[in-house]
Amino acid sequence: MSSTPEHEKKTLILTGASRGIGHATVKRFASAGWRVITCSRHGFPENCPWEMGPEDHIQVDLADPADTQRAVGEMRERLKAQGGRLNALVNNAAISPKGAGGARLGTIETPHEDWSRVFQVNFFAPIVLARGLLAELERAHGAVVNVTSIAGGRVHPFAGAAYATSKSALAGLTREMAKDFGPRGVRVNAISPGEIDTAILSPGTEKIVQEQIPLGRLGEPEEVAKAIYFLCTEQSSYINGAELHINGGQHV
Repeated sequence: MSSTPEHEKKTLILTGASRGIGHATVKRFASAGWRVITCSRHGFPENCPWEMGPEDHIQVDLADPADTQRAVGEMRERLKAQGGRLNALVNNAAISPKGAGGARLGTIETPHEDWSRVFQVNFFAPIVLARGLLAELERAHGAVVNVTSIAGGRVHPFAGAAYATSKSALAGLTREMAKDFGPRGVRVNAISPGEIDTAILSPGTEKIVQEQIPLGRLGEPEEVAKAIYFLCTEQSSYINGAELHINGGQHV
């Protein structure tokens, strides 16, 4: 455990913390002595590994604009223990609706309400959170990391049209934020994962691994978490507006 006094600890706010990449990111930052404030649609899961989890978890429905704004207020209150400073915001939460039997939903089949809900969570929530916490990020000369996807740059066999276009839009938003937040001392970057070994993998992923990934394997959530950590620390102090591909070379 870190012996750093509570008010001096660096702080991360992470959305979508309950599984996969989010879960691995919590462990990576917590092991480095950071305070981690997690956010998800669900209450604090009992099997999570960080000691302060229940006290530093915020239940929020990012599909609901009013609840997202409420959560921003709660986050700002929680950050008072760190002098109103936020060192990193990681926008990891995302949703990807499926059709019957887990089928991919294309542009023709996706209901309008699904388009709206996906963009609310995957695109609008990241900028609402970052703008709402801008003063806290400025005080810490902090960093924002948006989690995009390889599906944002190409048609993917499993990722639906709403998910893919929301991630493409998030990549564009990252560039715009980097320009606007940079003069305030806040860096904004994105990571774009490919096929990562999590619970949401679809049948047929093995074929993608064999035919499209030069490294010939799935990525591990911990490998994505290391890249997120890099973009939130001084090791990346001159990186702003970048999208880092974490996909074993799949994008080439």
